[in-house]
Amino acid sequence: MNAVAKFSPLMLVPVVVFAGFAALAGWSLMRDNPNVLPTALAGREAPSVGETTLPGKTRLTDEMLRQPGVKIVNFWASWCPPCRAEHPTLTELSKRLPVYGVDLKDPERAALGFLSEHGDPYKALATDPRGRVAIDWGVTAPPETFIIDGNGRILYRHAGPLVREDYANRFLPELEKALAAE
Repeated sequence: MNAVAKFSPLMLVPVVVFAGFAALAGWSLMRDNPNVLPTALAGREAPSVGETTLPGKTRLTDEMLRQPGVKIVNFWASWCPPCRAEHPTLTELSKRLPVYGVDLKDPERAALGFLSEHGDPYKALATDPRGRVAIDWGVTAPPETFIIDGNGRILYRHAGPLVREDYANRFLPELEKALAAE
């Protein structure tokens, strides 16, 4: 009986795959802030917001995003529970600066009902019934909120609801920084 087992290079495949996964996981944990979802659009001009709005609402235009002053663009939907949670925060923010909304994949009636029930913090609105605008902005799921400068450039992207510590520790410092640079 032969005591020496044959070695097959295929035996190394699981080891190599595991090592690659471990290296990728280690790299992602060592980033500056692994909780922040970066945007490739930071520093670039905000993409188009489309051509549609809800009946009776002011239509958000691309020109509005290029007007002087810091502003916020919020992607939301009536069917989105985190959007409901952040709505009071948006209402408070709208007292300080322009808050614009993009209603994402929402039936018109549901969106209008949501705004009627909870209040409308948006200075102007766009609708994105098929999700094309959201793709151009890099939105993964609502709510997502962008801070835009007076030249229409994206300064910061916040994925998730603007609530509690996340709002206070991540979003608000970026907003204050943008307002101070104005």
